Amino acid sequence: MDKNSFYRKIPKVDVLLGEKEAEELIQEYGYSAVRGAVRSALQQERERVGAILQNESAPGNVPENVMEAAGKHALCGDQQRRIFDCAARLLEKEFRPEIRQVLNGTGVILHTGLGRAPLGEHVLAAGLRAAGGYTSLEYDLETGKRGERSSHFERVLCRITGARAAMAVNNNAAAVLLALTALARGKEVPVSRGELVEIGGQFRIPDVMEQSGAVLREVGTTNRTRLADYERALCEDTGAVMKVHTSNYRIVGFTESVGTAELSALCREKGIPLIADLGSGVLVNLEKYGLKREPTVQELIRQGADVVCFSGDKLLGGPQAGVIAGKKEYIERMRRHPLARALRIDKFTAAALEAVMLEYLHPEQAVRNIPVLRMLTRPAESVRGEAQKAAEMLQNAVGASAADITVTPCVSAAGGGSLPEEEIQSYAVAILPKEISAPELERRLRHLDTPVVGRISGGQVLLDMRTFEKSGAEYLAEVFRNSDILNVQGGDAG
Repeated sequence: MDKNSFYRKIPKVDVLLGEKEAEELIQEYGYSAVRGAVRSALQQERERVGAILQNESAPGNVPENVMEAAGKHALCGDQQRRIFDCAARLLEKEFRPEIRQVLNGTGVILHTGLGRAPLGEHVLAAGLRAAGGYTSLEYDLETGKRGERSSHFERVLCRITGARAAMAVNNNAAAVLLALTALARGKEVPVSRGELVEIGGQFRIPDVMEQSGAVLREVGTTNRTRLADYERALCEDTGAVMKVHTSNYRIVGFTESVGTAELSALCREKGIPLIADLGSGVLVNLEKYGLKREPTVQELIRQGADVVCFSGDKLLGGPQAGVIAGKKEYIERMRRHPLARALRIDKFTAAALEAVMLEYLHPEQAVRNIPVLRMLTRPAESVRGEAQKAAEMLQNAVGASAADITVTPCVSAAGGGSLPEEEIQSYAVAILPKEISAPELERRLRHLDTPVVGRISGGQVLLDMRTFEKSGAEYLAEVFRNSDILNVQGGDAG
């Protein structure tokens, strides 16, 4: 059979678009998208056929067995089915959102790449209620007049921390930028050299200060800064003093630093505001749960910080936000600044932030209900028990021939620039595939409908149960039961 004659049997785009299968796809995705997908699917089919026809015995002729392998039945009916199946897969992929729920088996609790803090049930519900309809975001239901969007969580945060006022912007970098701009633009701001930090994404304190219009005045040295260093730096051009919590690294050894209380007394004497950038921010004492001490917002307020800035989506366990708490006169200056409107939070964030603050009115309840705190404080033996159940469930799902699934000790991390020295003992499910490599399994897991992200160690894929939890194991067991993801020919199950 002539090769060109065989190619002519492949259906044309316009013919395919008139078929019932195309009509169904057009109803779901629209004509233009379906036409493009059919074109791409046809090209893939031509390439598939071409690869088979390379086995021809003579130029221009195709043996019968090769022709059958390429598919010759009923005017290429099998081909047509393949083309529409391929087009449907292409359309599904094109229209599928790229931001998707991911199951985190890395053991990094505040994984920046995976969106940091997952929201608790009540917090998420509050945000969705607000986002799904009209709300009292900036409407005072008592007076019927215009309200303030930060007022809802402000009352709760002030009760918890002892601050006189509070507001929120879209992240902590924005909070620091607003504080410096509103309180110290054109003025000097002394900062210890040991606190000129850089966090993820090349966010540097000196760069933010420059953007705010404040003038950085470095004091002390990298490892030692004394109160006298600040005293010498203060002058009539000083707009504020800034203290930065080095949450993502530690300086150890021959060191000295000035506490918030000492620095606050000096600032109060000189009539200058003290801005404290707490970074991660936390409202519960983590030492009670066997973790290293982190200063709380309450402590900084009690020690006299005039303005405290911290993140909403790190150790607080809420939505992304930059929370600012402190003295009313300074918060009001920031609230009235034009930059505040450019950086303000939306209604989902406002509602979720209020909901997470309400959890902290009962600290023990907060540790149970806020996922970040629950994962951080969960005893290692509890994680081990969960890992053993998960390993047994997964082994039963795949059988002994496809993989060996065991439990192994590992170390979790807080992540997000929080608790940098903390090694949290944990346990992981370890999957040793028998037909494919660990890197190939790790890749396939990332391509599931609900991607699973783990890590590779010792030729095994590890899923840390501190972050993966029971729901993740149940999902993966279902995948193992209903796909050939662990087989050489399996490919992606998603």
